[in-house]
Amino acid sequence: MNRKFVLAALACTALSSPAFAQDNAPATEAAEGEDAIVVTAARTILPPSALPLTIDIIGKDSLDQQLAISGSVTDAVATLTPSFSPTRQKLSGAGETLRGRSPLYAINGIPQSTPMRDGSRDGFTIDGFFVDRVELIYGSNALQGIGGTGGIVNQVTVGAPKEEGISGRALLQGTADDGFSKDGIGGKIGGLLQYKTGRFDATFGAAFEKRGAFYDGQGRRIGINLTQGETQDSKALSLFARVGYELSPTARLDLIASRFELKGDGDYIAAPGNRTFDIPTSAVRGDPPGKSAQNRTESVALSLTDTDLGGGNFVSQIFFNRSRDTFGGEVATQATFQDPALAPVGTLFDQSQNRSRKLGAKLSYERAVPGFEDLTLTIGFDALVDKTEQALIATGRVWVPPSDFRSLAPFGQANLKLFDGVVRLAGGVRWENVTIRIDDYRTLASTTFRACTTPPAAPVTPCGLASYGGVEVTGAKPKFDDVLINGGVIVEPWEGIRAYASYAEGFTVPDIGRITRAVSETGFSVNSIGIDPIISNNREIGVEVKRGPLDASAAYFWSSSDKGQLLIAGIDRNFDVQRLRVELQGLELNIGVRLPIDGLRLNAGYAHIKGMFDSDASRGAPDGIVDTDLDGVNISPDRLNLSASYNKGPVSALVQTQFHLSRTFHAEPGKPVPDQRNNFGGYNVTDASVRYQTAFGGLSLSVQNLFDKFYIDYSSDTRLPTDNLAFFAGRGRTFTLGWDFRF
Repeated sequence: MNRKFVLAALACTALSSPAFAQDNAPATEAAEGEDAIVVTAARTILPPSALPLTIDIIGKDSLDQQLAISGSVTDAVATLTPSFSPTRQKLSGAGETLRGRSPLYAINGIPQSTPMRDGSRDGFTIDGFFVDRVELIYGSNALQGIGGTGGIVNQVTVGAPKEEGISGRALLQGTADDGFSKDGIGGKIGGLLQYKTGRFDATFGAAFEKRGAFYDGQGRRIGINLTQGETQDSKALSLFARVGYELSPTARLDLIASRFELKGDGDYIAAPGNRTFDIPTSAVRGDPPGKSAQNRTESVALSLTDTDLGGGNFVSQIFFNRSRDTFGGEVATQATFQDPALAPVGTLFDQSQNRSRKLGAKLSYERAVPGFEDLTLTIGFDALVDKTEQALIATGRVWVPPSDFRSLAPFGQANLKLFDGVVRLAGGVRWENVTIRIDDYRTLASTTFRACTTPPAAPVTPCGLASYGGVEVTGAKPKFDDVLINGGVIVEPWEGIRAYASYAEGFTVPDIGRITRAVSETGFSVNSIGIDPIISNNREIGVEVKRGPLDASAAYFWSSSDKGQLLIAGIDRNFDVQRLRVELQGLELNIGVRLPIDGLRLNAGYAHIKGMFDSDASRGAPDGIVDTDLDGVNISPDRLNLSASYNKGPVSALVQTQFHLSRTFHAEPGKPVPDQRNNFGGYNVTDASVRYQTAFGGLSLSVQNLFDKFYIDYSSDTRLPTDNLAFFAGRGRTFTLGWDFRF
């Protein structure tokens, strides 16, 4: 993993173009200390050393190694990034954060997240087989527009072929639990075919994966989350296509399309655990009601780039993305979905489905000022239209009304090199113009409604979380605009030693779906229920040393948002939104050392994150002072990562351990203390992988949870403390044997 620096400037310009990524950012990892890779998610062609925030690049070799261990891009990112939450090992990524806030997932710069009704499936929208590298930009920013309050996770797909003729790649994998259980066997097959002739090239690929049941470190089948969805006991099919044409030596046209669908097999139902005796939720054979949880995502993007248009870099892109996330159903007694007008209370079964469609365009132009080449200027414009709703598919009702989001955002950026590059100044501005339209709607008619006595300005509070009550809400078309700024300075007094300081703002909307569906009193309109955007910031100072065998960095950040978002538990394991002040701060340390033994490298990474919120706001009396720790639903644990890797000749090997450190959640004296059962006990997991390259392809053996450690995952340990159906253990020792071949 190569640590680089990048400006999280809301207005950096060059677009995250698939074509540009291929031609200027090699898919494989650069040599140690090499800055040749262009970070397309940063939307600039300036070198990382010119930009004052933090980014990590997970190159193809590292990514494939992690995919063989854990099976998904999200797991790979979480494993390698100390300030990223440990994954839930489920289809849903709810509660998984980067630096304590939700990251924006993107594919070639196309947003996959649906912040207006966050279904938390955005980490599973393409198979990692088609991803060349992953770019992580840390901290609040508006580089890609809406959603990047925690950072950006941009998956850059495979590029166009370099050589004339036919080339490609094949992959075959088999996975088994420690006991080689029949229902725990899984497998994956993937193929990629590329063709280039003259100016034209084409790439087509498919990957299919069958996952078996998961087992924990005690040999017990891991529990099924029927509602949120599972990656275990599932089938996934991913399709990818890319067609490109070189209009000139510097201009290129690319069309990229992908489709990903993952469906649960529906072979199991949940068996409750027992938190008192540390017995986790398990699964037994059975037929769950309704459709099994699944998700489907389709994306198409057309980009036109020219690296030498009028002496500058021009990038344009139009894209379409749509997703359909189906949530499973538990039983016919879910209070949320009951309606006596449709069926006797306690007999009505239903399940929900998120539907989202995005249409967007991006345009930017970047060049050095003629006659003053030390100053680089960029201008650009982004447009996005997003329509999201959440329907109840068994009865045809609407849970979350259709929400139309439109964003228009011009931006500009400047980067000035002083004293032959010893000092650099960067700054920019982005003008975000947003319109949200929600028509009149009616909330679900739950029979468990309890009257809420909170002030009219705050309809969604704990006393109103039990139900909805079937109330009418008046629609509206509110408009918001904000000028988002950024700035930073880098000082590099000696080659390979840099220090930086920066400030950047991010922009997103709260989970509007959770807010609109949870209104429980009459007399409210969309304008009065708190859907105004979240403006977050990221202040950061850091230093990097990259000299000889040493590659080290340290960064300290602090962030705040006056109208942030806090998720709190409601009924039926649904979480609702409260708007209040949130403050975060953290420290990240990374060090890598190449040892005298050729090919051997040691790495260590540490992240400490603390987050607090204004608990008085949750009681209807905000004072703007944070006084209570964010819980495990809203922040990640502290983490220490250690690894040793060896790469020489045909052999590559890795041993890595992640220590997730225990945490107690505190409140200010005199405030209500969070339930102590929400505290985190901590755990550590060790993985290993070895690969040998032969003339007939590479053979690999990977082991997740090498020592078969039994543990309760972070999410289960810190959320829903009385729910025995949501008490999941982590995956035990798991073997993956693989063969891959390039031609």
